[in-house]
Amino acid sequence: MLGRILIVEDEQHIADGLRFNLEAEGFEIELAADGKIALDILSANAFDAIVLDVMLPEVDGFAVAKRLRDAENFTPILMLTARSRPEDVLNGFEAGADDYLPKPFELQIFLARLNGLLRRREWSKKETKSPLAGEICAVNNRLIDFSNLELRSETETIRLTLMEAKLLRYLIENAGIAVSRKTILEEVWDLNEETDTRAIDNFIVRLRRYLEDEPNNPKILQTVRGVGYRFVRSEK
Repeated sequence: MLGRILIVEDEQHIADGLRFNLEAEGFEIELAADGKIALDILSANAFDAIVLDVMLPEVDGFAVAKRLRDAENFTPILMLTARSRPEDVLNGFEAGADDYLPKPFELQIFLARLNGLLRRREWSKKETKSPLAGEICAVNNRLIDFSNLELRSETETIRLTLMEAKLLRYLIENAGIAVSRKTILEEVWDLNEETDTRAIDNFIVRLRRYLEDEPNNPKILQTVRGVGYRFVRSEK
């Protein structure tokens, strides 16, 4: 058995098709037809990954992901949905999804994405717990541990989502450079879209709360008007 997968999908033919193909690959599969059932199942059972539709009865996929992350359940989540605008993709990442695959999709692409999530889960069981492994970075009296997806200060430890960590890592690696939102979308989230979305601003607001002494007067994650954002190294 390659792993236990929970498929949360209200369209029966899609759920049955995924179960058939994943069981043929050697996975153990459980199905949930709505978000409430999924949360009940997840409260009592452990899985290696979750395949999560967004448009669900009872509780939608964004809310399911957010509730899991708020409860410190970091099971890898692959979102499947017909809602594929950049804003929707970023909303999925913001809620806590690890990957996002628009419908319709090719089975081989789906399997590649799912296996990628499962490899990340294996990394998390080893000394290096993140595909963003690297030395601990000090910023403004905070320590950013990319291996463990943690940001630590004298008073608290904050668990970063993978997408928060990827964005922060990218900005730090490009310190001093004004980076456009479009570049961030392409380089961090692999969204090759012409539409420039401001949904990314929500991530910046959250990272400022983590890093800045005065989030409303940022010194580290600066806005570059008409361009995007720039990371400025702190001397602390």
